[in-house]
Amino acid sequence: MSHSHTIDQLQEALRCLPGVGPKTAQRMTFHLLERDQDGARVIAEALQRALKTVIRCKRCNNFSETELCDICASAKRDPETVCIVETPADLEAVEQTGAYQGMYFVLMGRLSPLDGVGPDDLGFGRLKGLIESEQINELIIATNLTTEGEATADYLHELLQDCSVNITRLARGVPVGGELEYIDHGTLTRAFTDRRPW
Repeated sequence: MSHSHTIDQLQEALRCLPGVGPKTAQRMTFHLLERDQDGARVIAEALQRALKTVIRCKRCNNFSETELCDICASAKRDPETVCIVETPADLEAVEQTGAYQGMYFVLMGRLSPLDGVGPDDLGFGRLKGLIESEQINELIIATNLTTEGEATADYLHELLQDCSVNITRLARGVPVGGELEYIDHGTLTRAFTDRRPW
């Protein structure tokens, strides 16, 4: 079946979204054009507006519409504790717990040589500048527990060793509700290594 060049371009554009392959892109394209053109216009307008107005917070590197994001501008947050996360989605996940009241720094990715992402592609320089310019007592490294996340955490630890800041890492191990027989060996090993007094 032949499509117009415009339809092919739309399908190809939708494939840049995570988890969207050729068939899903095709379904989305046909749905938006055939059944929900009003929805397509809303998406297009919202995307254009976001591209024009969303910038990076000058302190934490997260997405913001103002020079300082709401978290960095808040007087209720602890400015001496900074949680380092990989992405804005990770920041949102931590915020939703309500358990953390400090500041953040968003790297906007993780080290991944296979994907061509090296130290120069992430916010390491901005982070070091933040540490040097502000009174920070603790840095919490909260990268993901993937191979790339662990490599990023190791790089951060090496990079920040000379700073006079307490560096901590999120605890890792057996999840709440987890049964030992179903937990992978790496997680169980880490749980034993990171055990603490009762």
